[in-house]
Amino acid sequence: MSVPDLFCPYPLSDRLTLKNRIVMAPLMRLTLCENGMPAQDLAQYYSDRADAGLLITEVVMISPQARGYANNLGIYSDSQITRWKEITDAVHRRDGKIFIQLWHPGRVSHPNFLNGAQPVAPSAVPLTGEVPWADNLRYGMPRALQVPEIKAIVQHFSRAAANAMQAGFDGVELHGGNGYLIDEFLHQETNLREDEYGGNPANKARFVLEVIDSLSQNIDPGSIGIRLAPAAYLNMTPRPEDPITFMHLLKELEKRRLAYIHESIDDDSRSFDYLNGRVSEFLRRNYRGTIIGNGGFTPELARRAIKNGNCDLVSFGRLFATYPDLVERIRTNQPTH
Repeated sequence: MSVPDLFCPYPLSDRLTLKNRIVMAPLMRLTLCENGMPAQDLAQYYSDRADAGLLITEVVMISPQARGYANNLGIYSDSQITRWKEITDAVHRRDGKIFIQLWHPGRVSHPNFLNGAQPVAPSAVPLTGEVPWADNLRYGMPRALQVPEIKAIVQHFSRAAANAMQAGFDGVELHGGNGYLIDEFLHQETNLREDEYGGNPANKARFVLEVIDSLSQNIDPGSIGIRLAPAAYLNMTPRPEDPITFMHLLKELEKRRLAYIHESIDDDSRSFDYLNGRVSEFLRRNYRGTIIGNGGFTPELARRAIKNGNCDLVSFGRLFATYPDLVERIRTNQPTH
């Protein structure tokens, strides 16, 4: 049996086959916009990169209460849906496939972006440090969510996913990494709850599984991906209990037959004692579905990761930002650095 290469097609689901195994990772652009409206130039930006097997957008707010930075894009209004439809149409005209990354920042926000309201989180655990791309703003104390509010946010995710499909997206990716709201429920540092959403692995995983199950009522699970960060490398401090929660979550995700799990790490070559190796290795040991590798990959490292079975697809971020024609450069062995 021949070893698959980056340019082999990949069956992501029963209804979606990718033309190659190269993925464009979500890239935070924060272009100037009003009311969460995608900028006009995004249609050209994404269609220029549509040779990738799959494009994934930057983070997109599921509701006005899910703003983490000044210029985040949204998918909660009719005008936003219309503008996103122009973008997905442009990608599809070039035979591309595109998923939208749905997002709630949780405590990684500031009252300045929320009309003076406190950011929300599983528990009232403050995030220290300065807000990026903001003048002298510092993170502070979030407010712990009440159970009815958690249920409401589940529905915000579900409605945003339905809006995304109306806008012509091929699927959605839940941002479950980088210390944002989904990630906060999964880690001991940020989830001190003693109710049904905290205290043990099943309870900590409950929120994200409720989100996925709610989405699956209206969307084929094969159109749902999720980005996960078991290493807790950003906006989070790892704890010894964390891998146990992720092992439970990964087994539950296997049952749901999602499109993929997308690794969230800055450098996949990093090894973590509490994960017994790299993030991609941890995911592969505990999950039999599709894995997208991410984090410092070169084309050669990507080929190696697919050959050894750690990943099925590999996403590139900075390289796609620099080279819209990255796929052709890889195909023809042109420089990518």
